[in-house]
Amino acid sequence: MKKSLLFVFSLLFFSQLTAQTATDSVKTTINNFFDGMKSGDTTLIKSTLTEGVIFQTIGRTKEGTPMVKTENVSDFLASIGKMEKGVADERITFKTIEIDGTLASVWTPYQFYFKGQFSHCGANSFQLVKIEGNWRIQYIIDTRRKKGCE
Repeated sequence: MKKSLLFVFSLLFFSQLTAQTATDSVKTTINNFFDGMKSGDTTLIKSTLTEGVIFQTIGRTKEGTPMVKTENVSDFLASIGKMEKGVADERITFKTIEIDGTLASVWTPYQFYFKGQFSHCGANSFQLVKIEGNWRIQYIIDTRRKKGCE
């Protein structure tokens, strides 16, 4: 009886340890993305992305109707590469991380600062895929607003 209980507790401990490690790895990928953005390091940013990554943002038409805009990843990287270090500073908080095997879903509220001045806030939703042992961002969609930011 004692051996079977020890076995069960060992399994629970190691499964929790594995989940924690996966969560930390997912966080590292996302933090590297934003560290690359802040430092203007497009090589670091690219290392966090899949080849077919999709960037989208939810905005509004002139009439105020919500719309989804797909952003060109190459244009994003080019603009980051031209910025001085520290110009684009997105400060995130990890709210939710869900992992199922090689798929991770992450929710990060954020505040964005440009040249040290508050610009806007919102939330990012990330979908990551584990490829060859490494977490990579496959999809990012975000909201952006200037009001209601705490």
